[in-house]
Amino acid sequence: MYARVSVRALARSIPSKAIKATPAPLTHSAKAFSTSALSMDSHKKKERVKVHFPGALDSHFSQVLEIREKMEPIDTFRVMDTDGKVLDKALEPEVTEEFATKIYKDMLTLNVMDLILYEAQRQGRISFYMTNAGEEAYIGSAAALDPEDEIFGQYREAGTLLYRGFTLDQFMNQCYSNDMDLGKGRQMPVHYGSKALHFQTISSPLATQLPQASGAAYAIKRSGKKNCVMCYFGEGAASEGDFHAALNIAATTSCPVIFFCRNNGFAISTPANEQYKGDGIASRGVGYGMHTIRVDGNDVWAVYKATQEARKIAVEKHKPVLIEAMTYRVGHHSTSDDSSAYRSKKEVEDWKRHDNPMVRMRKWLESKGWWDEARENEHKSTQRSAVLKSFAAAEKRKKPAVSEMFNDVYDKLTPNLIEQKKELEELIKKFPAHYDTSNYAKEN
Repeated sequence: MYARVSVRALARSIPSKAIKATPAPLTHSAKAFSTSALSMDSHKKKERVKVHFPGALDSHFSQVLEIREKMEPIDTFRVMDTDGKVLDKALEPEVTEEFATKIYKDMLTLNVMDLILYEAQRQGRISFYMTNAGEEAYIGSAAALDPEDEIFGQYREAGTLLYRGFTLDQFMNQCYSNDMDLGKGRQMPVHYGSKALHFQTISSPLATQLPQASGAAYAIKRSGKKNCVMCYFGEGAASEGDFHAALNIAATTSCPVIFFCRNNGFAISTPANEQYKGDGIASRGVGYGMHTIRVDGNDVWAVYKATQEARKIAVEKHKPVLIEAMTYRVGHHSTSDDSSAYRSKKEVEDWKRHDNPMVRMRKWLESKGWWDEARENEHKSTQRSAVLKSFAAAEKRKKPAVSEMFNDVYDKLTPNLIEQKKELEELIKKFPAHYDTSNYAKEN
């Protein structure tokens, strides 16, 4: 009786391959159906006709109604295991001792700085701070960039600035908003920026940097420069509309930009499984028709290699790339957050012990004979002293001159700003007890 079933009915009876329902045990007859269907598919593939509609030119016509819920999950590229052992000798990094130890030293320095400034905020000495604990391996991405590639950060990329040469004094001056702060005291702590180091000043609102990065990349493309834009963000920012606008702009205009998503599992207190369905953030890059990489974000060398390849695509082909770096935020989201309210302390401690990017990198260096306990202790001690010295100096400096709040809003002061500035000066002069400016730098 099975032989009388029509091919069309047979096609309707077979679920789409894209939908992975729980399979029931196959009978002999069901297996025969499956084999017949596969043979039919093979025959039809030879005769498949491409669609002519301009909206999806790579599609083919089919007489099978296919309803997809998900695609095959994208693999996560890694070079080292959690013990710092390279899994495929062909992927062994060809780097110098100086290059490799610089990356690790910057990871250690970042860690030392985070600990001191976090405690400083708890003591009320600065107003706000965000640590990088658990995500330090992203410094590998900074090492793969050209120094003149433009960077748009979110707020957990201090390591990229450190790698490029931002000094401890500059970090401290920014966090204290003093008169030596490059941002002239106008930003919250950790909202760094450096024109000299091609690092655009960080904004507090999530995802605003993404469309800006696409625009900057388009400008680089038009200029003919052999550079690209690197744009960092978290998976929580990928829930913003700006994320989708930025990727679509970059893909349709073929911009040399790398979108680097630090998927650390939590958008402040919202776990990833409550933020989105589907295959993480990487699958969205494929949806926008751009080159996409998913990488182990706790593996410095995997991040380095992925960024190297992404940069080649961006610069040589003028095409955008999305990198999703899978990692775990060990620290609180910021000093305004208590992560124990939404995850167990045991979970955090388990991540620290079993998949620590610092430990991985250190073990790899030790296997090369490039690092040991003595060097570890010496560097930590030296950097702790250096951070504390910069910290103390920044704390003693005065705040920027009061007039700085009016400068740089426009190229030239507008009439209303001139009027406001004059009014403030008169108030300060009239009520000196209420407007104490002794802790502010003198006017130029």
